[in-house]
Amino acid sequence: MPSSAAPMVVAANARIARLVRAGNMDGARAAFEAMPLRTTASYNTLLAGYFRNRLPDAALGLFHRMPSRDLASYNALISGLSLCRQTLPDAAAALASIPFPPSVVSFTSLLHGYVRHGFLADAIRLFQQMPERNHISYTVLLGGLLDAGRINEARKLFDEMPDRDVVAWTAMLSGYCHADQIPEARALFDEMPKRNVVSWTAMISGYAQNGQVNLARKLFEVMPERNEVSWTAMLVGYIQAGHVEEAENLFNAMAEHPVAACNAMMVGFGQRGMVDGAKAVFEKMRERDDGTWSAMIKAYEQNEFLMEALSTFREMLWRGVRPNYPSVISILTVCAALAVLDYGREVHAAMLRCAFDMDVFSVSALITMYIKCGNLDKAKRVFHMFEPKDVVMWNSMITGYAQHGLGEEALGIFHDMRLAGMAPNGITYIGALTACSYTGKVKEGREIFNSMAMDSAIRPGAEHYSCMVDLLGRAGLVEEALDLIKNMPVEPDAVIWGALMGACRMHRNAEIAEVAAKKLLELEPGNAGPYVLLSHIYTSTGRWEDASKMRKFISSRNLNKSPGCSWIEYDKRVHLFTSGDVSAHPEHAIILKMLEKLDGLLMESGYSADGSFVLHDIDEEQKAHSLRYHSERQAVTYGLLKIPEGVPIRVMKNLRVCGDCHSAIKLIAKITAREIILRDANRFHHFKDGVCSCRDYW
Repeated sequence: MPSSAAPMVVAANARIARLVRAGNMDGARAAFEAMPLRTTASYNTLLAGYFRNRLPDAALGLFHRMPSRDLASYNALISGLSLCRQTLPDAAAALASIPFPPSVVSFTSLLHGYVRHGFLADAIRLFQQMPERNHISYTVLLGGLLDAGRINEARKLFDEMPDRDVVAWTAMLSGYCHADQIPEARALFDEMPKRNVVSWTAMISGYAQNGQVNLARKLFEVMPERNEVSWTAMLVGYIQAGHVEEAENLFNAMAEHPVAACNAMMVGFGQRGMVDGAKAVFEKMRERDDGTWSAMIKAYEQNEFLMEALSTFREMLWRGVRPNYPSVISILTVCAALAVLDYGREVHAAMLRCAFDMDVFSVSALITMYIKCGNLDKAKRVFHMFEPKDVVMWNSMITGYAQHGLGEEALGIFHDMRLAGMAPNGITYIGALTACSYTGKVKEGREIFNSMAMDSAIRPGAEHYSCMVDLLGRAGLVEEALDLIKNMPVEPDAVIWGALMGACRMHRNAEIAEVAAKKLLELEPGNAGPYVLLSHIYTSTGRWEDASKMRKFISSRNLNKSPGCSWIEYDKRVHLFTSGDVSAHPEHAIILKMLEKLDGLLMESGYSADGSFVLHDIDEEQKAHSLRYHSERQAVTYGLLKIPEGVPIRVMKNLRVCGDCHSAIKLIAKITAREIILRDANRFHHFKDGVCSCRDYW
C-alpha cells in the first residue's frame, strides 16, 4: 500500500468501526465498499461488526471472500462463532484450522463461548490445554465456576492466578455473596490490596441480599466513593428486608434518581400498599424502561387497583414498550381476577409477538386467565400445545375443570399427571378434592384424601381438610363432616367452619349450623356472613322467631356483610352492578325496562321468588322486588341487551350466587335461548336450555 494512502485507509477503518459500534451495519458496509483500497484490517473490522450485530451469515460470507487473512481475522471468526450455542463446534473447528500459531486471545475467545453457554467441562478441558494463559483467561473460567456454584473450585483457581486484578477479586467476592458465604466474602474483601466502587458495592449487596441490612448500611456510610449502583444496591437491600421507610429516606437523599433506583422504590411502595407513592415516582420519571412499567403494573395488581393496571399495560403497549415477563404475568392475573376475556386475548396476542408463549410461567398464567374468564376450551388448547408442562400448569387445568363442574375431566387430568411422572403437590390435591366435592364423588374423594399420606410425602393440611368437609357436607353427610373437624390433627380455621356452614344451609341443618356459626364468630367476630346464612336456615326451616332474633342480633352487633356486586365486560369496559342499586349505571333506564320484561316472562314460565334469600323483615312482594335487583340479575340483563346473540354472556360475582337468582337465571337462559356463564366466589355456572352445569349442586 502506498504510504500516501495509509492515512486515508486508517480514517476509513475508523469510520467503519464507529458505524459498527452504532449498530449501523448498512452504513458500515457502504463505507467499506466505497474504499478504493482495503486492508486486512478493514475486512477484520467489518467481520467483527457483522458478528456483534447478529449477522453471522454475512460475516461468514465476508470471511470466505477475504483476499488475505491474519491471526486477528481468525480471532474475530472464533469470537463471533462463540456467540451462539449452535455454532460453538464451528468456533472450535476454526481454532483448529488457524494456519498460524494460535494466540492466547484465540483460545480465550473459545473459552468465553464455552463458559457463556454453560459448557463448563469443555471450558476446563480447553483451559488445561492452553499453551499460554493470561489474567483474562483465568477470570473467564473463574466466572464460569462461580456461575455454576462451584465455589470451592473457583477459590482454588483464584489462588492459582499469577496476576489477580481488582476484577478477579471482585468476582470471587460476589461469588461468595451469591453462595451466602458472607464471612468468607468479608474476609476476602478485607484482604483486597485494592478496592474500587464495584468491590464496595458487591460487599454491600452481599450483606443486603442476606438480610444484614444494618451491616450493609455501615459499610455504605464509609465508602470512599459511591455511584448510582451503590445507592441502588443499598436501596434494594432495604426493600428486600421490608424496610420501606428507610428505603424512602435513602431514595429522597439521592442526588440523582436512576431508573433502577426508581423501579426498586416503586416495588417497595407496592409491597407496602403505598400505591400513591409508587405512582408519584412513576409520574416524575423522565426516562422509563420495561422494568418501570412492570413495577407500576405490579403495584396496581397486588393492591387490587385492577382497572388501573389494565390501563397502564395498554398505555405501555401504545408507547411501543415491549412487555417483560413480570408485566405479562401481572396483567394476566388482573385479567383473570376481573374475568375480562377481551383484554386477556390482547395480552395473549402481545405474548405471541414477544415470543413469551414458550415460557412455562407465562403460559401457566395464560391458562389460568382463560379458565377464570370462562373459556375452558381455549385453556385446554393452550395446555395441550405446551411441552414440557410443570406442576403449576397441571394444577391450573385440574382446578379449572373442577371450578367448571367437570369432575370426570379434572380427575382424568390428575391421573394423566401422575402417569406423566409429575409428582402432585399440595395444590394438586386441593384441585382434585374440589373436583370430587363439586360433583358429589364421595368415594373418589375419600380415596384421594387417604392416598396423600400413603402415596406422597404431603401431609394433609387445613386446606385439604376443608375440601373433605365440603365434600362430605355437600353429599349430606353433615354429621360425619363435623366428626372429621373434631378429630382432625390441625386446628380448624374459618374456611373449614365456613364449609360446614354452607353444608348446613344446603341441607337445612340448623343445629350444626349454630355450632359452626359460634366458632366462626370466635374466629371472625366482625363477619356477618355466617349469621346471614344461619338466618336463612332458620327461615327455610320455619323457625321464624329465631330468624327474627338473628336479624336483630346482626343489627345490634354492627356486623359487616360484604356487599354483593357483579360485573360484565362489554366494549372493552367493565360494567359494575351492586345489589339494589340500578340507578348507578348510566343506562339504568333500559336495564329497568328489561328487568320488568324478564319478570313477566319468568312468571309465565312458572317462576316464583324465594323470599328466604332476603334478610330483611318485609312482605313477600317487597322481597320479590329486592331479589329482582340482585347484582347478578342486573349484570345478566345488561348482557342480554348488549352481547350479540350466539356469544355467551359472561358475568362475574364477588360472592356466592344467590339461590333465587340461580333458579331465575336458569329460566332466563331457556326463555332467551342464550348461554350464560356466571363465575361466583366458588365456581362457574354454565346456564343453557334451563339447566346449570352444577346440576344445582353448589
